[in-house]
Amino acid sequence: MSKKHRGLLFTFCCILLLSIMATGCGGGGQSGSTEDAGNKDITLEFWTIALQPTFNDYFNALIAEYQKSHPNVKIEWKDYPYDAITDKLLTSIASGSSPDVVNLNTEFASQMGSKGAVVDMNEYLNDEQKGAYFEGIFNSTVIDGQAYALPWYTGTEVLFINTKIAKEAGLDPSNPPTTREELAEWGRQVKAKTGKAGYAQQLVSKLFPIEGISILTEDKTAAAFNTPAAVTMISNMKKLMDEGVIIKEDANFTKQIQYYSGEQTAFQLGGPTFINFIKTAAPDVYKNTIAVPLPTGQGDLRLSNSMNLVVPAKSEYPKEAVEFAAFVTNAENQTSFSKAANTLPSTKASIQDPFFSETDGSLEAQAKVVSAQSLGKATDYMVGVPNAQDVNSAIARGLQNILLNGQDAQKTLGEVEQEVNGILQQ
Repeated sequence: MSKKHRGLLFTFCCILLLSIMATGCGGGGQSGSTEDAGNKDITLEFWTIALQPTFNDYFNALIAEYQKSHPNVKIEWKDYPYDAITDKLLTSIASGSSPDVVNLNTEFASQMGSKGAVVDMNEYLNDEQKGAYFEGIFNSTVIDGQAYALPWYTGTEVLFINTKIAKEAGLDPSNPPTTREELAEWGRQVKAKTGKAGYAQQLVSKLFPIEGISILTEDKTAAAFNTPAAVTMISNMKKLMDEGVIIKEDANFTKQIQYYSGEQTAFQLGGPTFINFIKTAAPDVYKNTIAVPLPTGQGDLRLSNSMNLVVPAKSEYPKEAVEFAAFVTNAENQTSFSKAANTLPSTKASIQDPFFSETDGSLEAQAKVVSAQSLGKATDYMVGVPNAQDVNSAIARGLQNILLNGQDAQKTLGEVEQEVNGILQQ
């Protein structure tokens, strides 16, 4: 999030909290108008991110179906670019003209939830409704027992394997690694037999939760990553870099594509979008690539990248807004949207559909199937604080200093811990 966005968020949160205190309303956002809504005509403003015009037919049909069964409710659908929706949302709520149902990523949904700026879904949903979603994904926006979003479409990373290189190293691609330790051993064998590296990666904060290490304390007021387990994890990673198993570089997505498409690495840890790049850049590599479930670390989870629906606390009709959000994200509608958009659903029942288990043998179909199989262990891990970008940047610099510049792991983690605690107090 840019400094401009962080400033807006801080200002917005102050305005919102003062408003809540002044009116005596709680985080649930209920208003008198909801109690009186009954069968009177109401309009719900529904905001999405970058879905028009590609999915106009889908949403127009979805909205028409909902309005048919709810004749007193009109849905007004608006769509904004990813970079614009944050400013528009904060501005609209601060000015008292809140939308009712808003599409947000998990990071920003969590930030708003931590400030009481969105409705607690628990007030309006029963256990059966909440239980329809994969637990790890649903809980990604649960803070102190309050559920601040309904998960919508999502995606998970998989492991791409260059079968040509794997076979040259004497490995069996039909029996792939299932843990990070096994992946490291595969990388060592690739390096020893072919001289190529195992894989490249970006030095980012998510490396901690993959190994079961929390970034912040549960109440998000202090750093929690300065632990013996973190020192061990980073030391093991440094050893793999020194051995050439992991490329010794902070490799962003573009660099990872270059290494894999140039057959300098045997594996790629990434999402299905990676396929489009190698298919264009390196058709032969694409033909030799398979997709398998991503090996898990000590955290025994796979990270997802989800979109959610929230109901701002200033919505005039929170009950009806939650009802519509639940309709959009129910299993039937998530299955339909996944087929239209080639995404993954966050609802358990959806992946029982043959669409998520049948494959035509293509790499794209393989990735879809193994991604769907990974949803049971998926969680959308986000820091969930307004200055999340500063926290993530501090951690990334610390990892760079240890892994690339040779600084002491324990000392550097302590310094990053102090920096993060300072950021959280701002």
